[in-house]
Amino acid sequence: MTANPDPVRRKDCLRQFIVVLFERSQLQQLCDFPYIDLEDEFVSIVESRARSIDLRTQKYYEFLYAFHVYRGNHRKAGSVMYEYGLRAGREISGLQGLQRQVKCYVAAINSLHLVNPKHAWIIKPMSINVPQELDVPGMSPKRTYDGELLEPSHLTKRVEVLELGDLQKEYMLASARLKLVQWDPDAGLMTGPAMSAEETVSILVKAGLFDTAITICNKFKLSYSTVFEALVSKCCHGSTDNYAWNWLTANDTSHLSSTTEIRASELSWRLLEYYFQRLDSDGENGYRKVVASKLLSLGVPLPCWLVQSYKRKNTPELLQLYINFDLLEESTNLAIEFIDAVLGKGKEHFGLKSCLQGSQVANMWLPYTAIDQLLHMLKESNEDSHFQQLHHALKDKLQEYFNTAESVSEDMERACRLRAKQIQESMMME
Repeated sequence: MTANPDPVRRKDCLRQFIVVLFERSQLQQLCDFPYIDLEDEFVSIVESRARSIDLRTQKYYEFLYAFHVYRGNHRKAGSVMYEYGLRAGREISGLQGLQRQVKCYVAAINSLHLVNPKHAWIIKPMSINVPQELDVPGMSPKRTYDGELLEPSHLTKRVEVLELGDLQKEYMLASARLKLVQWDPDAGLMTGPAMSAEETVSILVKAGLFDTAITICNKFKLSYSTVFEALVSKCCHGSTDNYAWNWLTANDTSHLSSTTEIRASELSWRLLEYYFQRLDSDGENGYRKVVASKLLSLGVPLPCWLVQSYKRKNTPELLQLYINFDLLEESTNLAIEFIDAVLGKGKEHFGLKSCLQGSQVANMWLPYTAIDQLLHMLKESNEDSHFQQLHHALKDKLQEYFNTAESVSEDMERACRLRAKQIQESMMME
């Protein structure tokens, strides 16, 4: 074949050679053959047959992968397996298609790991990009709405470069979908187009697969709000231990139970606390408010660890949440405790390093707007004697704060005047 001067006859012979050896399953011989300057044509023929034959009845993709690995072309091997996985997820229905897709993506990722990081990329199989004015649902990509053929100038081929990180993301989504199908075969996820990261997370948390959902959120830089809201609902609506154990076993909870005898409901609350400490311990991401708002909207009291965290990091926000949900007693008690802390009583529980009284007086402030709103709401509820008592208690405590603040201000003013006088006298003596 290599000595044949006619390029057309040479390619026909090469194609027949490939077909015959494939039919005889002599793949090792086909891989070892020295193709010299025919290697590009050989790969092109095998790729063409791989793309034109049903995936369930061929092994051309597996052969191409082995061929490129054998020749040391790992980037091309990764490209072949990615294309194989992409088609398997679309064309092979059921669990088998998802399993094959995940395996292909793993092989593609492993191949690119063997390539220099600067060259660890592949070209995604090209698709035809139709102009927006011609992109009508159900319309042929090659014809207009009236059935006329589109001119080549109207069609552009879209080239997309995929790096190793992009492949890892697609693998994670495919793996999550496979896990969902294995977890619930009746979920209706075996067929259909690929899901976005947001859709995948939404379905994962609904099924209780929170570890997987968090992994995807982390990889795709998504908010964990959906995860926390779903987990709060699971904790509050877990009607039976059997129901709770069903989804708890799908997550890693081995480090949360010190004893073998623990109720599923208690373990679910520990899991919520663990995720919170892990993902928002400093409170900068706002998930403390997400958890608290969801719990209060369900009419469930906030757990002690969440209240303590709020007191140390953001008491005004917790006070406003209580007010928003008409929890007047909790709001009043919190406001009184916070004023006491500012005055120096129990300041360590609110993360205050100093107080209004003492040798080191710092700039202190109170959430006056929220407290005024709370006083007004308590005053409006004057028909209830209990709320009247709360109103008087908060008002008295606020007056105590004002008196103390006025006294401290006067002391500081006298100290400043005395210091200024001493400096002036020393300057006059000089």
